[in-house]
Amino acid sequence: MARWAELETFNNVIQPDILNRFGNDHSVKGKWRTDIFRNENPIILELACGKGEYTIALSERFPDNNYIGIDIKGARMWRGAKTANDKELPNVAFLRTRIEFLSSFFAEDEVDEIWITFPDPHQGRRNSNKRLTSPWFLNIYRNLLKNNGIIHLKTDNTELYNYTLTLAGYNNLEIIIATDNLYSEKPPAEILSVKTHYENIFLEEGSRISYISFRLDKNKLIEDAASQKNRK
Repeated sequence: MARWAELETFNNVIQPDILNRFGNDHSVKGKWRTDIFRNENPIILELACGKGEYTIALSERFPDNNYIGIDIKGARMWRGAKTANDKELPNVAFLRTRIEFLSSFFAEDEVDEIWITFPDPHQGRRNSNKRLTSPWFLNIYRNLLKNNGIIHLKTDNTELYNYTLTLAGYNNLEIIIATDNLYSEKPPAEILSVKTHYENIFLEEGSRISYISFRLDKNKLIEDAASQKNRK
């Protein structure tokens, strides 16, 4: 309860009231650069950010970008928001909402990149439409992203990685990097070297970390490869 109360006082956290939780546009939509960050730098989202470890780490490494951590669980978000406040990071904000409602908070072309780090993989074909890289979600993202904006996925789940790789290939999306064992060879680029708490646990357990990044064509409707095969 103390964390919830403190979260309400943070000026780097947007928490919509009940009117903004069910598809209504929030006043911040289209105004993140002018009203929140007060600059014209790129805006990068971390979806299902949890404690915001990636959001914080990237904001420190790349101060010329603006980062927004997004999650529905305020108790987790408190940690990242407090760290950003304690470190006086001007390029960090947090938004408490469900991913389904992103269009209520971001205007068309307002976002440059999206990070999805170790999300719930929703294993099994029946659950594939719940994945944050499913066509339904990707079609939400492409309306917020600038044309050919980048999606990053980092996961320890082979099924989610293969699903996303297949989907990107089926839709002829430009794949920038795809690896099912990120740390197998030379050290990854600085942007990929950030390790979250759970990522370190996965590595200690011997799990492989997979990573894929690809561009979303704003004018291309993303279709589900499995659904298309079932129609034939």
